[in-house]
Amino acid sequence: MTETFRLSMAQLNPTVGAIAANAEKVRTAYGVAKAAKADMIAFPELFLIGYQPQDLVMKPILVNTAMAMMEELAALTLDGPAIGLGAPYAYGDALYNGYWILAEGRVKQVLRKHHLPNFNVFDEKRLFAEGPIEGPYAINLLRIGSPICEDAWHEDVAEAQVESGAQILLVPNGSPYFRNKFDVRLTHMVSRVTENDVPLVYLNMVGGQDDQVFDGGSFVLNRHGRPAHILPVFDECIRHVDFTLTEGQWTAEEGEIVHHPDAWEQDYRVMVEGLRDYLGKTGFNKVVLGLSGGIDSAIVATIATDAIGAENVHCVMLPSEYTSQGSLDDAKDIATRLGCRYDFVPIKAGRDAITDTLAPIFGDLPFDTTEENIQSRLRGLLLMAMSNKFGSMLLTTGNKSEVAVGYCTIYGDMNGGYNPIKDLYKTRVFEQCRWRNATHRPWMKGPEGEVIPVAIIDKPPSAELRPDQRDDDSLPPYEVLDAILEGLVDHEESVADLVAKGFDRATVKRVEHLLYISEYKRFQSAPGPRLTLKAFWLDRRYPIANGWRDPS
Repeated sequence: MTETFRLSMAQLNPTVGAIAANAEKVRTAYGVAKAAKADMIAFPELFLIGYQPQDLVMKPILVNTAMAMMEELAALTLDGPAIGLGAPYAYGDALYNGYWILAEGRVKQVLRKHHLPNFNVFDEKRLFAEGPIEGPYAINLLRIGSPICEDAWHEDVAEAQVESGAQILLVPNGSPYFRNKFDVRLTHMVSRVTENDVPLVYLNMVGGQDDQVFDGGSFVLNRHGRPAHILPVFDECIRHVDFTLTEGQWTAEEGEIVHHPDAWEQDYRVMVEGLRDYLGKTGFNKVVLGLSGGIDSAIVATIATDAIGAENVHCVMLPSEYTSQGSLDDAKDIATRLGCRYDFVPIKAGRDAITDTLAPIFGDLPFDTTEENIQSRLRGLLLMAMSNKFGSMLLTTGNKSEVAVGYCTIYGDMNGGYNPIKDLYKTRVFEQCRWRNATHRPWMKGPEGEVIPVAIIDKPPSAELRPDQRDDDSLPPYEVLDAILEGLVDHEESVADLVAKGFDRATVKRVEHLLYISEYKRFQSAPGPRLTLKAFWLDRRYPIANGWRDPS
């Protein structure tokens, strides 16, 4: 007689802190698994409280509420499948990142995470105690080992669990996106499979949480590292996986292998999902943004439309006398193509009033960046007024290149609650626009076709704060600037490294200087979705007062 085991993988989207709502997701998914006659349903890491909880998990009342809820959920399993569910676990004076095994109407076992990540966006060592290497648990005839997320990136936990009798590995994860991360995950998990000669289930969550987007892409590997199932990226789903026992070895029956889109599509999806979930999880359902006629506000308007629909996106053109006719035309054009509300609000009267107010103090001092920034800050004031009046979240539109070198005005164009392109370099903005014009997917709420006018993509970028202004008057060409920034920021290269690659030393030093003196602006900037391993916020944390400069 062939022995079988059905595991339901719940690749779902929790909300941090929303214990009752997350528990309801567990109950609903449990009903699906029970109807499918599953032996067990598994959920991702810390699913009950959401991931990452950051310092919220240090509140005893939250931990106590979560642990009490686990007892309630355990009662579901009296006459149905077992549950594997991530939640904090307090034991003695210690708090653990736990994976709870609920079966037979009770809490059967709680596994405690052993390897606590303390790099990039992770700082679990300040939140949790290091747990012991836990042994496997038995569900019906199957013995399962569960290295929790980071545990599976090391050899020891999986090895110890298999040596203790684990016949498969079930790895619950809270693994946020960065570009091409699926390949990194797959490589590590294949190593665990080949080292231990057992199948492995990699279960990840989906959804946005502040700056991070969890991209799903869960999968099942058989012995020798062969994929048996690959789940979609970004989409919630429940996948039933059947294991069979043959000659003493468990094997996952092969199922659907979902082919993932390329990095351009995944980056864009991250920006859309990040914005959609940030709005939804903070209680907003509409946005407002300044539409300048430039490429950055154009792509942000498009992302917003794809995320929440044109009826919820309010675009505002706020021209001065320096705003070109081309920008006026282009701004109205893209708003029309997207189908968003469009308003025209000139700033001249307000700017004149501010200038007159300051005239006794400024005297005959010449026009400089002060007057340029007054324009930007006036626009920020007007947009924030609309945000307050209509209950819309203000989106800011600075790309990673501008945010890096401070080519933005604090309390001006940096005003806003969220920045969808914060981790997208300017050169990628251009290509991302071309990609969106050529591509439409069912998850996009905006229209098909060329939604971003080619005129916006092709014209020289300009802040239009003075006559005939161009970005390259103040900055190196973006292809040069971005290459230098990728070296300094993303790869931690030295000045000498970049000079050796052919970049002018004076230019590199200038960019380095701008990067360091702009830290105070980034400290006060809106969050935005992480696309790279060196996004500004948790991935890269630099001192504001910083006297270091690379002497090489």
